[in-house]
Amino acid sequence: MMREMRRICRNPRHIVIMTLGVIFTFVFFATITSNGQPTNLSVAVVDMDGTYLSRRICHEINATQGVSVKAVYNNHTEARKAMQRGDIFAFYEIPKGTYNNLLQFRSPHFVLYVNSTYMLAGTLSYKQLATMGMLATGAVQREVYRKKGFSDDQIMGLIQPIEYDTRTIGNPWINYGNYLMTTLIPAVIAFIALMHTAYVIARERQERTLKSWLRRAKGNALYALLGKILPYTIWYSLLCILSNLIMFGPMGFPLEGSWMLMVLNSILLVFAAQCAACLIAGAIPDPPLTMGISAIYSAMSFSLSGFSFPVESMPTFLYSFSWLYPIRHYFLNFSDIAIFGNGIEHCWPQFCALIAFGIFLIFGAVMLQWQQKRAALHPTEI
Repeated sequence: MMREMRRICRNPRHIVIMTLGVIFTFVFFATITSNGQPTNLSVAVVDMDGTYLSRRICHEINATQGVSVKAVYNNHTEARKAMQRGDIFAFYEIPKGTYNNLLQFRSPHFVLYVNSTYMLAGTLSYKQLATMGMLATGAVQREVYRKKGFSDDQIMGLIQPIEYDTRTIGNPWINYGNYLMTTLIPAVIAFIALMHTAYVIARERQERTLKSWLRRAKGNALYALLGKILPYTIWYSLLCILSNLIMFGPMGFPLEGSWMLMVLNSILLVFAAQCAACLIAGAIPDPPLTMGISAIYSAMSFSLSGFSFPVESMPTFLYSFSWLYPIRHYFLNFSDIAIFGNGIEHCWPQFCALIAFGIFLIFGAVMLQWQQKRAALHPTEI
């Protein structure tokens, strides 16, 4: 461990760059999610009716916080070209004769076009415009029923016979920062810790210092790996804990459970990621291939963790692979601790799973020891 700390002091640029990467990632996502969710998304209205009703619908759409009407077109072609240029994410088409159809008790058809190439912008635009369409329909029905002599209580019973009360657990503000940062930032730290650990082990082979490194551990590869990764475990665990402290503190993200359990969750996440790096670096003697495999393993963890797409909906073999990624267990513990406020009685299986990644460390040490003995018996193959 002291040998590795001296190497860090002599050449600190790697850990400094990795730390700056974590800081940049944190600041970047904190900046883009500072408003909770994207607002003022560019949309348009195709008003082919040109009546008081269509102008009122356009005004109500523009009054919503989520979208902003950038243009009002007279035909479908202009709106389609604007969407193809990327000027707008969606447009609302009000057909000709809408107001007359309503007066004659016929049902006009409004058409909503959404560009789902931009997943988040398209989804939010669709949600806002579809909601406004339902509200506009309700407003028209209310005026019609009033003219027929119905009271307001009767009208609400006809327009909305069943009233829904939505309770968003853990994130009532629909804050996308809460969704993204609380899992993505620790995942990035685990990714960097894994890549950095694999690099410092592979560098021993690249610089041909593997033999002297193991000699300092009296030939025990497990002790050598533990001593090498411990400084990085402490450093990246502190970064993970600090990021959580900022998110659950000044940024106001909700934490219903124990803070100490979140600290333990962060430390075990970093340790498990480093154990996976030790297995990869110990089993693969080629340094460039070591880094390539580490990058592939880390990149897949973002998809197989479950916070972007439910792993239960994936094919069975992919669902089985998800348990080989530390961030999956971290995410399950995060949900239990931060959202539902559960204690150790619910989290201990995932904590045990993160600790079980120590088997990867043992296997990596065994492979490293075997390769060193093989190199001593066959020096010409080095």
